Amino acid sequence: MRVAVGGDHAGFDMKYLISEHVKSLGHMVVDAGAYEYDALDDFPDFSEAVAVRVADGRAERGLIVCGSGVGASVAANKVRGIRAGLCHDTYSARQGVEHDDMNVVCIGARIIGEELAKEVVTAFLSARFIEDEEKYVRRLNKVLDIERRNT
Repeated sequence: MRVAVGGDHAGFDMKYLISEHVKSLGHMVVDAGAYEYDALDDFPDFSEAVAVRVADGRAERGLIVCGSGVGASVAANKVRGIRAGLCHDTYSARQGVEHDDMNVVCIGARIIGEELAKEVVTAFLSARFIEDEEKYVRRLNKVLDIERRNT
């Protein structure tokens, strides 16, 4: 799977750790920046860079790391076709994909440690949307209808 990975200054170090972990799981990393540490960079730039790569098909999934993960989630969800979730536990990372077809996970480098971040990424990347469960398809279609009406 191609996985777009991005992070601002607060997520810079964890972004590289996560990128190596993604590779170790057998996936390809599509690096969306930051490429060098800049204390004045802004999370929306990297959130958009990851989200656009997922939305246009250059990546199947996306991972964004900022300080809390909240801003990254808000920004990524502004891109049509993106279903980004803030996840700091493995249950949410897995369930977000299985039930909600989440395609971008956002992580706060100031919230969780490196080992838990790797576990969250593993859960996110190993999960698949449960297409044969009518209630999940129905709910996803309602979300997509909201997106169509409002973008």
